[in-house]
Amino acid sequence: MNDIEKKENIPTTTSLSKLGVTAVGYTVGGVFLLLLQVFSRVPFLGLAMGGLVSLIGIGSLLSKDSADKKAGIIITAAGALTLLSKIPFIAPLSSTLLTIGAVGLLALGIWKGIKFFIGLKKRS
Repeated sequence: MNDIEKKENIPTTTSLSKLGVTAVGYTVGGVFLLLLQVFSRVPFLGLAMGGLVSLIGIGSLLSKDSADKKAGIIITAAGALTLLSKIPFIAPLSSTLLTIGAVGLLALGIWKGIKFFIGLKKRS
């Protein structure tokens, strides 16, 4: 018989590193959206942050890389929602959407982090 234990489904270091980077990216994005929502309540700071974030998102949309374009859509939407939060009858909707986005990104970051640590455990 074969004395060497055969391990199945061992993730590669490349896939693990990508998983770790996306976990951190999603988590940081969720925290950023929560901070953006808090800053949107401050009159001048909310407008400045919303405009700046929108410009950064539009710049990402102009990139040739598809990953940058995906991030650009999220960033542009976050900036637009921050700017829309200054309109009284739209403010509750934009605040709710920012919260849903933040919680969603945080949940994805935690999930990807769990998958990363499970993959790391399989490699050891």
